[in-house]
Amino acid sequence: MPFSPSPENQEIHGKPEVEKIRILEDFDYHLPQALIAQYPLEKRDAGRLLLLHKKSGKVEHGKFPEIRTYLKEGDLILFNDTRVMPARLIGKKETGGKAELLLCRHIKTDGMERLEEWQCMAKAAKGIKKGCRISFGNGEMPDAVFLGRDPEGFFRFNFHGKDIMERLKTIGRVPLPPYIRREPVALDSVRYQTVFAKVTGAVAAPTAGLHFTEDILNELKKMGVEIQMLTLHTGPATFLPVRSDILENGLPGEYFRIERGAAQSIIRAKGEKRRVIAVGSTVTRAVETAFRNGFDRPFLEGETGIFIYPGFSFRVIDALVTNFHLPRSTLIMLTAAFAGRENIMKAYKEAVDLRYRFFSYGDCMLIV
Repeated sequence: MPFSPSPENQEIHGKPEVEKIRILEDFDYHLPQALIAQYPLEKRDAGRLLLLHKKSGKVEHGKFPEIRTYLKEGDLILFNDTRVMPARLIGKKETGGKAELLLCRHIKTDGMERLEEWQCMAKAAKGIKKGCRISFGNGEMPDAVFLGRDPEGFFRFNFHGKDIMERLKTIGRVPLPPYIRREPVALDSVRYQTVFAKVTGAVAAPTAGLHFTEDILNELKKMGVEIQMLTLHTGPATFLPVRSDILENGLPGEYFRIERGAAQSIIRAKGEKRRVIAVGSTVTRAVETAFRNGFDRPFLEGETGIFIYPGFSFRVIDALVTNFHLPRSTLIMLTAAFAGRENIMKAYKEAVDLRYRFFSYGDCMLIV
């Protein structure tokens, strides 16, 4: 199975017309702040499950472990095995002001100069000027020097040292999303990871996978459900607001890799007309990128900036497991593309009325 070049941007996300996507208000909904989950439930699988039938729009309600009753022998279910980095750093500028970095992606390493360059998001009192040096802790982390902004608007920093990823383990913090209005605690280092997290590199958890336990995975295997893993390192694309440049050019690139065995399983399942079920938007974006140009020459490793919105033609996934997403976000647009905008907005209203828990540590939806 050969690798193929990356699909053209036109093929991945097209040149969406604003009237096609309509106005952002079409993807808005009222959400009381009290419904935004601030902590995980005591047990991973204790959340609720909303079942949405995309053809009829019918909605059913249950508990997450009941997802087993909607899966069957021969189904292929795909998970993202990315592992969240402790990517949040709190430091001080040379002038003494507080600065905060979110390390998003490693760019390159200069072994001779002992430098690592990273793409970051940053905020600081009175801003950050080119050449600004930020120090962290008591020397456990090398100083960071601001190089400037990249074309996507992210900050580029050089860290003077090596093995930054290893050092993050001792000084970095869990990068909880901003709608979780508290500092991370020890529990987050476990519960803001899936039980199958393996490949470190994400700055946000693939949250649909947070509900699955080892027991549920083992039961699915016993049922004859095929399980495959792929990797997409979730980056800022997950939580960026919908902007005009995203409508025009797609999302910031995120690295993904699909092993050949997993790709072959997808191809077999599609050929045998078995269901392919994506656990999360990251899995959806990875596989729909990989097979955008067909199943004979998949694009199995690289970056995807695919932006999925209503009108998108899905070629791979037949069902979707997903958490509830922010109003007006690219992720609610992805689910609306799969299930239909009216179905999604109706289901979200029902979830609000029934006081489901929302976002990363919240409840779950299965769209079939």
